[in-house]
Amino acid sequence: MKILWIGLAYFLGSFPSGYLIFWLGEKKDIRGYGSRSTGATNVLRLKGWRWALPVAILDVLKAALPVWLALRSFPADRWVVFGVAFMVVLGHCFPIFIKFKGGKGVATAMGAFAVLATGPFLFSLAIFGAVVAATRYVSLGSLLAALSFPLIVFFWPGDEGLAILGLALFALIALRHASNIKRLAKGGERKLGQKASAEKA
Repeated sequence: MKILWIGLAYFLGSFPSGYLIFWLGEKKDIRGYGSRSTGATNVLRLKGWRWALPVAILDVLKAALPVWLALRSFPADRWVVFGVAFMVVLGHCFPIFIKFKGGKGVATAMGAFAVLATGPFLFSLAIFGAVVAATRYVSLGSLLAALSFPLIVFFWPGDEGLAILGLALFALIALRHASNIKRLAKGGERKLGQKASAEKA
């Protein structure tokens, strides 16, 4: 039963929200445009807030809901809950339904974090907002927010297990942001508000 929950979490995470919503609007594969990600940030640059907001909401909910259900179904086995959280983000990043090329995991990870530790999540969200407001780099804010969560939970409630999950998800998010990190280092990363063309990249 526990293995089934963790496996189902991967398939739920694989639901390609951004891919489907962009396809509905453009009849194109979003992975050929902008940053080639299926996430809300790429949808925002290509289609604007009206299209990006539902993507962000769906990507958060597809982690928050299964993690919440797992917490209530396995209250004595937190590692099952952590497995569900990790697998839903893995599914988002490498979705089986669209040839394992998906998003970058930030909104989905934040959905899991919000359920697992609301206080540290809010601190991480504040870090994201502050970094983006100061630099206008969504990728930098995302990376620092994802890194801050395991550090906060380790030192604040002292939850080592949750900190390990947070570090694992940060590693996954950093892997998916490898190209962004290179562009940040070279000063070529797009800033918030800069549009991307819906013409083939």
